Amino acid sequence: MSALGELQRLGTSKGGPPPRKRDNKAAFLFLLPWFAGLLLITAGPIVASLGLSFTDYNLIQPPEFNGVENISRMFGDERLHRSLGVTFIYVFVSVPLQLLAALGLAILLDRGLRGLPFYRSAFYLPSLLGSSVAIAVLWKQIFGAEGLLNQVLGVFGITGRGWISDPDTALSTLIVLNVWTFGAPMVIFLAGLRQIPVMYYEAASVDGASRWTQFKKITVPLLSPIIFFNLVLQIIHAFQSFTQAFVVSGGTGGPSDSTLFYTLFLYERGFARFDMGYASALAWLLLIIIAGFTAINFWAAKRWVFYDD
Repeated sequence: MSALGELQRLGTSKGGPPPRKRDNKAAFLFLLPWFAGLLLITAGPIVASLGLSFTDYNLIQPPEFNGVENISRMFGDERLHRSLGVTFIYVFVSVPLQLLAALGLAILLDRGLRGLPFYRSAFYLPSLLGSSVAIAVLWKQIFGAEGLLNQVLGVFGITGRGWISDPDTALSTLIVLNVWTFGAPMVIFLAGLRQIPVMYYEAASVDGASRWTQFKKITVPLLSPIIFFNLVLQIIHAFQSFTQAFVVSGGTGGPSDSTLFYTLFLYERGFARFDMGYASALAWLLLIIIAGFTAINFWAAKRWVFYDD
């Protein structure tokens, strides 16, 4: 009889449950607070918002069912369409630039620089502070009409502009802010680079492969699962960006709605105009958009993500 069978026999003969069942009960007890939080704090409001999306609700009067009126309003809401356009530009421009900056710096740090823990912490710090109000205020001070950037340009005799107040550059400042917070994907890239066997590069060098060829044929394929992971996370994070646009634009969406993120438009409808029924429908549209892009990424991953197995 195996050791596991003997332990189960002894546990049963003493009148108690087998050790495996006792361990399962302990696991369920430890997970119970998490399940309670999931049902009461997360799942409950999600289901409630789905119901509210089919109502006319202003937080004061009871919700009134209005069918698909909130959904039909979306097709004719021009400001909603502008917010979607701004958000798509922000996501499709800032995320690739952020990942390229993170990967490039991770490759440099992977070469064994002195003081690597310091550089890793220093570059990771903006990711911790990038979505905070303090950094958004700092960004406003840098790119304002009297900000630091214009002061530096003035030293060289260049007349600056109000980068945040100009519709042509306001969104670009927020894109730069998102790119600047590349620390989190950089740390993940650096960990992935450390897992690539050195013998692959040594064999490629013996065969005369250049560094660019090694990067294309070795680094990118073996790092593709990490690239895919960072891509999915950063796209979701970019779609949910709110604090930067709210602080920089003063909650108005900026000049000519140039920084009117979708989340900012949703916040305005729900908490400024108290149109909670429509805001709930907008929230579900955002969920569908994020789920759609995530599904597309998983579908496309079959064609470019390489796994060892």
